[in-house]
Amino acid sequence: MATLEKIRSKAGLLVLVVGFALFAFIIGDFLNSGSAFFRQSQERLAKVDGQVIKIQNYQAKVDEMTEMYKMQSGQTSLSDQYMTQIRQSVYNNMVQEIVLDEATEKLGLTVSAEELFDMVQGNNISPMLQQMRMFQNPQTKQFDKTQLLNFLKAIEVKNLSNYPQAQQAELKKAKAFWMFWENNIKRQRLEQKYTTLLAKAISANKLDAKDTYDATIKNADLKYAMQKYASIPDSTIEVSDSEIRDLYNQRKENYKRAEGRILKYIAVDIRPSQADYDKSQKEMDGIKDELASSDKIADIVNETSDVPYVDAFVAPKNFDAEMKKFVEASDKGAMYGPAFENDNYRIFKLIDKTNAPDSVKVSHIMLTGKDTKAVEATADSLMNVLKHGGNFEELAKEFSADQSKDKGGEIGWFTETTALRGLNEDFKDVVFSVNKNEVVKVKSTYGTHLVKVTDRTKNIEKYKVADVERAVSPSSKTYSDTYNKLNQFLSKNTDPEKMEEAAKEDGYNIRTNVTITSTDEILGSVKKARQVVRWAFQHDKNEYSEIFECGEEFVVAVVTAELPQGYRSVNEVASSLRHEIAARKKGEKIATELKTKNLTSIDAYATAMNTKVDSVKFVNFGTRRIAGIGVEPNLNAMVSLTPVNQLSQPVIGNNGVYIFEKSKEIEDTKSFNYEKEAKDMNANTAYRINYLTIRTLINNADIEDNRIRFY
Repeated sequence: MATLEKIRSKAGLLVLVVGFALFAFIIGDFLNSGSAFFRQSQERLAKVDGQVIKIQNYQAKVDEMTEMYKMQSGQTSLSDQYMTQIRQSVYNNMVQEIVLDEATEKLGLTVSAEELFDMVQGNNISPMLQQMRMFQNPQTKQFDKTQLLNFLKAIEVKNLSNYPQAQQAELKKAKAFWMFWENNIKRQRLEQKYTTLLAKAISANKLDAKDTYDATIKNADLKYAMQKYASIPDSTIEVSDSEIRDLYNQRKENYKRAEGRILKYIAVDIRPSQADYDKSQKEMDGIKDELASSDKIADIVNETSDVPYVDAFVAPKNFDAEMKKFVEASDKGAMYGPAFENDNYRIFKLIDKTNAPDSVKVSHIMLTGKDTKAVEATADSLMNVLKHGGNFEELAKEFSADQSKDKGGEIGWFTETTALRGLNEDFKDVVFSVNKNEVVKVKSTYGTHLVKVTDRTKNIEKYKVADVERAVSPSSKTYSDTYNKLNQFLSKNTDPEKMEEAAKEDGYNIRTNVTITSTDEILGSVKKARQVVRWAFQHDKNEYSEIFECGEEFVVAVVTAELPQGYRSVNEVASSLRHEIAARKKGEKIATELKTKNLTSIDAYATAMNTKVDSVKFVNFGTRRIAGIGVEPNLNAMVSLTPVNQLSQPVIGNNGVYIFEKSKEIEDTKSFNYEKEAKDMNANTAYRINYLTIRTLINNADIEDNRIRFY
């Protein structure tokens, strides 16, 4: 009982303790879940109709597409410009995929496994595959289904461990390459189904077809005179604010805009100083002396030049004009330079010249495997078979590990340069030294090759040249001096609002009123300015940025205005609207004045308009753009309605006021063919729908774009 009384006496405290414990439990759970939510928010690159695109998934696709570009271009790295295009393309594709999936799922549209097989290996190969160079016949340059099937067969490897490390890596790349394009083929077919369905819902009827036929059946030749709107001073035309606002309200949907910023900025070129040029000149003179006296040409070039030494004889057609002129006029050992142009120095030395084929056609049998002794034994055995009359093509089909085996081992034409870059120096030396149809064994990083030259071009003069190319770059001192000078400017000019005046005093050029959006990669004339754009969306108005290095420029920026997402204001577009309204009023004024003159000839009107008479042929109602005039739909309409040899009334157009006279009208003898006209109209409709569908789906989607947070 005493214990119970103690508990009762402390009941208030217990309630408080229990309550606090419960609160701690609840708030802890909330904080944990909140933390997870925060992390998810941090990972969200975009959100499309409620579906989140995470930065990890986006970056994985960027990496994937980057590898595809490298494989197709043969490059080991891509420029910033390419990477910008890739990032934008990946984002567009991911957004398109979401909105398209939403639309097609509602309709039950899919791409079956059978369809995909037909587009890849069946009778209806995807146009995407047919356009790939790797699946084209080398001779005809046309799509070759056998090339495609050989590739698919080559990547169907069940046990990669049986292949050398280098080949394993190549096979993995090839498989990734294929999966990337297979997904794109499937996506393209789904989009095609959707757009075709929409296009079929809009079909031309007989009235549409007849109307189109009538619009183009009669073609007119005409003489015309045109008075331009510029002939009337703007100061004589009054445009009220209410007129501008009325036109703005009619066009408001055209003035949608994304969130933006208006900046002013200073951009300073990071240029070499005179001391840098003098130093480069001295270094190039020293390199020339080394080239003249040393026999280690390759080492000198590779150590001092921006381009590597190419140990190969090259045909003059493959040189630039400057080098071609040098080699054709020089003897072995001759030198040229240092020559300076566009901040680059060049030195040439003619190492050697020869008379030999420019190209050779090569076939090979490639042998691979981890057991090098077994590979060598197989190679020796095959060489023995070939020496005793064995068929090279048949042996290639049976033993070669390369996909060229299905063509009897043929791998195409090589110059010395392509042989060197494609395989190695030993391969290059072999194929340009052996006799035609002689088989020789040579090794490369890919394996052991039995090589046969099956054809060669005629002998020509070829040259081996050492080419030292060196750009003059700013030294670290020049870089620091340029940076420090700009930094001193910021230190003594702390008021961004006075930036323009201060910049002029210090000799800096300043750009003002530059509008950017969160997706921009450039800032005015500064190309590599993504970091400045990111800064602008993360900082307040009238605040100096840090000094950014954008390519070969230092940039300092200030945000002068923030533009919310929505519509551009009347004031922002008033100038163009005022111009359009003024043009219309000028047209009305010119037309009224011309009517009162009651002139009777086109020449008289031309004199009154202070212009000349021009002519144009083959104008009809459906003419999109009139030769020498442009897009003038009002003129098209009046030409179709005005009789031959009758002077027209003044026609108010887009660019001026026209008076014309039809000198001739020719009616096409073709009869109305509903099927043909409807087919043409439906094809045009399908093209427009194909172009507009995805864009419309994206425009109608609820999209949250957070890319500015990540790059």
